[in-house]
Order: sequence, then structure tokens, then C-alpha cells
Amino acid sequence: MSTNPATLTDQEIADLHEALTDEHKARATYRQVIEDFGDVRPFANIVNAEQRHIDALVRMFERYGVPVPADPWPGPPARYGSISEACADAVQAELDNAALYNRILANTQRPDLTEVYQNLQRASRENHLPAFQRCVQRGHGGGGRGGGGGSRGRGGGHRGGSARPNP
Repeated sequence: MSTNPATLTDQEIADLHEALTDEHKARATYRQVIEDFGDVRPFANIVNAEQRHIDALVRMFERYGVPVPADPWPGPPARYGSISEACADAVQAELDNAALYNRILANTQRPDLTEVYQNLQRASRENHLPAFQRCVQRGHGGGGRGGGGGSRGRGGGHRGGSARPNP
């Protein structure tokens, strides 16, 4: 597989940018929830995963010689009246994120891009989404403050429509 930047199509470059923007938005949103409500779960567990998602995408930019934008999400992050409200929005954001990766996966046949996108999608769908669904079911932010490292996924901001906390 070539790592020449000229080998990425315009669509693949646009998709990398879209994915990176979504991950930055998620991270910003989760940071805002933590700033507003404290180091509450599941946000405290997931926000670090968002940085790992960003790092994985940045490696793809660098591999193909595509300039990495600083933080492409224009912000500001969403604000919520309660942790429950933030969790409910995060559920939708995770669903939106999975749909985003479904769409961009269809635009590439590159094994490295496919692997990164599938890993990010899996983390969102299998780790972040269930954590936010449990938060909604409990009606609060997870029963305590937690500084756990979290799993790989979307924590930090609504990605798709409204403000999305990133699982």
C-alpha cells in the first residue's frame, strides 16, 4: 500500500476531515459536561477515549502526508441542564457517529483506513453507546465520580445533530 499523499482520493481526504471534526466535537462536549458537572461517569471515562480516536485519525493524516488541522470543530460545545440530558444526547450522538463511519467506510478500500474507521465505530457502538444508555436508564451520570481511563470511543461531544456527548 502506498503512503503517497497523492494516492488518497479527494473523498478519502474529505472523510478523514469529517471524522476528525466529529471526534473533536465529541471531546469538546464531554469536556464541557465534566466542567459543568464534575468528573462524572460515563463522561470522565470516555473523554480520554476521544483523544485516542483523534490520535488514530491524525496518524492517518500523517501517513498520507495530508496536513492536520489544529482543531477543526468550530464549537462551542453544547451545554446541558442535567447529566441525564447530556447522556440522552450522547446516545443519539453515538448512533450518529456509527452512521458516519458506515458512510465513510463505503468510500475507501484502503485496509489501513478501513481498520481505523471500523475500530472507531466499534468503540462507539460497543463501548460508548451502552455506557450512555445505562446512564439514561439510571436517570443520572453513573452513580459517582470516576476517573477511569474509559474505553475507546466517543466521549466528549455530540457528533451528529445536536450537542453530542461522545461515548
